[in-house]
Amino acid sequence: MTFKNALVLAATSGFALAQAQVVHAQTAPAATDAGDEIVVTGTRTEGRSKLDSASPVDVITANDLKQQGTTELATALANSVPSIDFPRPSGTDGTDAIRPATLRGMSPDQTLVLINGVRAHTSAMLNINGSVGRGSSAVDLNTIPSTALQSIEVLRDGASAQYGSDAIAGVVNLRLREADHGGGATVTYGMYDTDVDTARDSRHVNGEGTITAAGWQGLKLGNDGFITISGEYSHRDATSRGDVDPRLSTPVVDSRFGDPEAASYSGYVNAAKPLGDVWTLYAFGGYQYRNSTSAAFPRLASAMSAYDLEDIYPDGFLPLINSHSKDMTATGGLRGEIAGWKTDINVSYGRNRIDYWTRNSANYTYGADTQTDFYDGALIYDQLVAGADFSKEFNVFQSLNVAWGVEGRRESYQIKAGEPASYDYGTEYPNATAGAQGFTGFSPDNAIDKHRTNGSIYADIEAQVTNKLFIGLAGRGEDYSDFGKTATGKLSARYDFSPSFAIRGTASTGFRAPSLAQQYFTSIASVIDTTTNDTVLTGTFPSTSSVGEALGGKALKPEKSTNLSAGFVFRTGGFSLTVDGYRIHVRDQIGLSELLYASTNAEVAALLQPYGVSAARFFINGLASTTQGIDAVAHYKWNTDKAGTFDFTLAGNVNQIKVTKVPTQTSTVTTATLFARTRILTMEEGTPGEKVTGTMVWSKGKIGLTARETYYGNVVEPGSTAASDLDTGKKFITDLELRYQPTDSALQLAFGANNVFDVYPKKVPASLNSTGVVAFPYYSPFGYNGRYLYVRASLNW
Repeated sequence: MTFKNALVLAATSGFALAQAQVVHAQTAPAATDAGDEIVVTGTRTEGRSKLDSASPVDVITANDLKQQGTTELATALANSVPSIDFPRPSGTDGTDAIRPATLRGMSPDQTLVLINGVRAHTSAMLNINGSVGRGSSAVDLNTIPSTALQSIEVLRDGASAQYGSDAIAGVVNLRLREADHGGGATVTYGMYDTDVDTARDSRHVNGEGTITAAGWQGLKLGNDGFITISGEYSHRDATSRGDVDPRLSTPVVDSRFGDPEAASYSGYVNAAKPLGDVWTLYAFGGYQYRNSTSAAFPRLASAMSAYDLEDIYPDGFLPLINSHSKDMTATGGLRGEIAGWKTDINVSYGRNRIDYWTRNSANYTYGADTQTDFYDGALIYDQLVAGADFSKEFNVFQSLNVAWGVEGRRESYQIKAGEPASYDYGTEYPNATAGAQGFTGFSPDNAIDKHRTNGSIYADIEAQVTNKLFIGLAGRGEDYSDFGKTATGKLSARYDFSPSFAIRGTASTGFRAPSLAQQYFTSIASVIDTTTNDTVLTGTFPSTSSVGEALGGKALKPEKSTNLSAGFVFRTGGFSLTVDGYRIHVRDQIGLSELLYASTNAEVAALLQPYGVSAARFFINGLASTTQGIDAVAHYKWNTDKAGTFDFTLAGNVNQIKVTKVPTQTSTVTTATLFARTRILTMEEGTPGEKVTGTMVWSKGKIGLTARETYYGNVVEPGSTAASDLDTGKKFITDLELRYQPTDSALQLAFGANNVFDVYPKKVPASLNSTGVVAFPYYSPFGYNGRYLYVRASLNW
């Protein structure tokens, strides 16, 4: 973060403060209290609001999620919170379908996700290709339908001492809808209407539609309980934003660079039932099935004769990667009181299974006898969590809340092999690349079944020492069956100089346990050594495998962090402003190494030769990075007698990440590059250094309007050299939505456009695009699909 950028954001915040004070002074009788929702994330004291907290918390309501063109939860969240980024990679295999979100530009797995305060399970997907979040397994936010939520709380602060592993960058808590009556249904249809200008082509695209139907219903459970049922169906056409292929005699677009085709249905249930005057039984859970199809790079007609495939694919073929994700979660618990201690005991199970197919493809080694569809195998992750939380308020100081609890967790990770033709060699062309073109299946050499357990205990004390001073202390200890013990702590404080102005700050340590996927993911392919005609292995090996250890791999350790934050809160009437600075230093960070080739390094060749391996990569501890920046959020709500109600929000994030340590050798490898510049620059510049969002929501009578302007700083998609780096450029994206609701009517109609002015990131120049496939940087934080038009009809009862 440059001084200039920090100064710009501070000046913007100050300008917003000055302007709001002027407006408030002129219209004080019409102003209402600024939105200051009660939060449960980052505190275990009941009744604390987001503006009263010692840590910065964003609250996104159900209306915030609904009043957008997108029906993807992660995209809607990124539109609402400047510190969250949700890029749309293409050509990255399974990551196209299950995309990771980042908080403050950090790794996706360094943000903890909770559902109703209970740890959510991660996806079985491991991002191993060249996308933002490479090497991470993160929670798939899009498995949860927006209609099932009443709000989302984003804690922008380290919280490992409070919640355990992963909460280095912060915490996202998804709070499910609670209702014993009423309901709603929404149908949204949208499509792209855009001019695509690539380095070699210009064309107009109209279509590529998305339809989403969602609904919820609240029901009584006896006289005093509730059950809320929510569901959603969505179908999204694939988008195509590639350039024409210059290798063809008649250049045309033969790729499908863009969003995958996807169809999904999901359902969620949230219920609670009092059992007498003290105890309440509760349960929630959901299921999603998603069928996604993305595209690999095209295979040209000119290559078909080499493998006797002219009759099957006379014009070449475009391999399609088809994933079926089945995601479920189920949680049950009891809330009540034991000896004056508020008590919450719960058990939660979550599971994600992803099955892969490669379609419209071929295994070259089989020649004309190849099949065209292949089952590639499956990835499976599940976790079982059981916890007990206790809290009690004591009459000490102004108030003293003491909380403590225990938690146990069991995780498992599996890789299932695909059918032989998806990975094996045929006899027709044994020197060709084996397996399905586009996505090679998992062989029995890749199959694994691993698990681990851990237990933890924590204590959390929050004291309102005086009317002005608040102090919080938290500590947590964990014991993992694979790497051992960790301990973390947190100190937070807040001082209110007046009802209008307060300062706040935190200092904490944090950790992230290496995921089972990072420890054990195996993706090994057999290839023919054309020099010796021997079959050798290449791919990703566990760091503790014989190959990994030969290259100096070791058992992975947890990442460790030190978090510092400080800021202030100002509020008066209907206006509020929060500004928070932060510094997060992560050490022992885990990264996926480059492929180390025996063919280019004699040292590596000698180490790999006994195992019949030609190239290998593995996960390594040892990276270190420092993230620092400023978050600012200004909000003002203005009620007028004649012009209606105006709700203004201006929020910005200035963020800088610097990789401060890069491992250059292991105990056995001293002359190979473990981490290329592409990996380092992706961490440092793969997400926006600046993001500012201004939103106005206006309503009067039957009419409502939402206008949003978002500024994205430049993002770099690094190449192998500086000359091949791709910049997205600094861009403004405008979104508009107009709503009409007849007075006293439950029906609402909405019309809107995302990216009204059809803005794209900078195009990939022809000199760096020899195939025409990747026409825009896929690190772009706002995508590269262009203008999106939509209509929505909602009915509430």
